[in-house]
Amino acid sequence: MRNAVPVLGICAALVCSPVHADTSRDMLVSAAFGTRDKATALTRVRQSMAAADAALAKNPGDENARLQRALAIGYRGKLVRSRADVLAARREFEAIVAANPRNSEAQMALGAWHLAAIIEFGPLMARTVLGARAAAGNQALDRALALGRDRAGIPALASLQRIQINPSDVLAARRLAEVAIKADASTSFDRLMQKQVAILLPILREGNGKAAAAAAKLLMPFGRVTN
Repeated sequence: MRNAVPVLGICAALVCSPVHADTSRDMLVSAAFGTRDKATALTRVRQSMAAADAALAKNPGDENARLQRALAIGYRGKLVRSRADVLAARREFEAIVAANPRNSEAQMALGAWHLAAIIEFGPLMARTVLGARAAAGNQALDRALALGRDRAGIPALASLQRIQINPSDVLAARRLAEVAIKADASTSFDRLMQKQVAILLPILREGNGKAAAAAAKLLMPFGRVTN
């Protein structure tokens, strides 16, 4: 099913890295949050992939560049409706996690992949078409939180996704959002995600799970991109 493509729930890695990987990361952030039309977003995703490829050509062991490339492949899959790309991104996330289970950014990317598919298609279709599972997504995201809870981006993403998965569990999403607001935001991604969850937090504090879930959808990567 070519159209069954989730919005990947993470845009980039959180740590400082070589210049090409940083460029790739920044382009992904720009594509996912700084564009309103698909053509512009796709151009920036392709530029991000080229930057990641350049970094890997210089250093094939650059784990962060490898992660940026996987994210770019997944985003390209979302934008051009390619199931093959989206599945390729998941396989690469899994490979990075297998090689380095303590990579919080890779754990976050893998967890977000599963949860984003479920948010978009529902548990049954997401599992049937893409192999996405809530248990796998939550497990990876919990590992990311344990490894990188001091960074704003991870609890912010967890809050945005989990309120969409379960709008009735406002308290859990609120707690994650409050952690994110107080966490370190020394990278552009952390600052951006902290800003996104700050928009969501007042709605969570009102206890309106359905309204919070609707708002969270718009605050996710490509949440405001139109065809």
